Amino acid sequence: MEIRQELRRQIIALKPSDFESLALRIFQYQAKYNPVYNQYISYLNIEPDKITKLTEIPFLPIQFFKNHTIKSGLPPEPTVIFESSGTTGTATSRHALYDATLYESVSTSIFEQNYGRLNDFHLLVLLPSYLERNNSSLVYMMQHFIDKADSPYSDFYLHNTDDMLKRLRELAENPDGKGILLMGVTFALLDLAESGTDLSFLKDIPNLKVMDTGGMKGRRQELLREEVHDILKAAFGVSEIHSEYGMTELLSQSYSLGNGLFTPGLTMRVLLRDVNDPFAIFDHNLTGSKTGGINVIDLANLDSCSFIETQDLGRFGTVPGTFYVMGRFDNSDIRGCNLLVL
Repeated sequence: MEIRQELRRQIIALKPSDFESLALRIFQYQAKYNPVYNQYISYLNIEPDKITKLTEIPFLPIQFFKNHTIKSGLPPEPTVIFESSGTTGTATSRHALYDATLYESVSTSIFEQNYGRLNDFHLLVLLPSYLERNNSSLVYMMQHFIDKADSPYSDFYLHNTDDMLKRLRELAENPDGKGILLMGVTFALLDLAESGTDLSFLKDIPNLKVMDTGGMKGRRQELLREEVHDILKAAFGVSEIHSEYGMTELLSQSYSLGNGLFTPGLTMRVLLRDVNDPFAIFDHNLTGSKTGGINVIDLANLDSCSFIETQDLGRFGTVPGTFYVMGRFDNSDIRGCNLLVL
């Protein structure tokens, strides 16, 4: 479909000043060619042609990904169908990846905008619960990052933390100037921090960054983000814990360089909705203490739905466009705020 290819080209070449106009074009495309989204809009008695601002766009509740195939137009066959972890007996979200090249390009660009080139990093990834599945979007993204980094030290670790620590010691003893990113699911990082293992050598690695992806996965008691990060900072000898905010239903991600303040990727924007009125949307340019439900615009979701009403609570940061994740409405499976409780 020619219109899809044109929108795809515009996503790849996106400039910040073009975000709103492109988002509105993608809305018109998906309102017409996404059957589930089209029907949802119809039930709301909304006329797509009358939508002229981002705050007027209806956001699809994220629960739809558990019971429907969310697809726009006629994309190619999916490369993989991502599935959330969920808990026993609960329905899981499913999100088909139809355009792997677009996803890899967008996710790489967002990482490098925040941290610099991937091939300037060693990536040591501790994701035991995710690696036990073969359809995790986080594992898919990190495998792509590891391939791009092209480092003999970059790898996944399931339960072999001794091997990971051996590689970290080698990097501490033989620094090569590259950054070192230790990235892990919350419970695995906490288990390592509290294992009694001597981690004091880590403070001698000047380029070490520790990134928490969220997630207790029922393995440990839920803790406040501040509590988790205090434990990790003390154990790993770093001044800040970085975080990633993403989820199965999104193809863009946000990063926090510390203190839980997230900056969305170029193809992503976070708006807030009134907790009592899901159709009252607050513009992303607002700042301060306003709290609301998180709505996400993800332009990379071209082949599914770019306008998602999540079950997360957030507030805007003091810099327009930035945001904090405060908690969640329910036990939704996300990356980036599972460690928060209300």
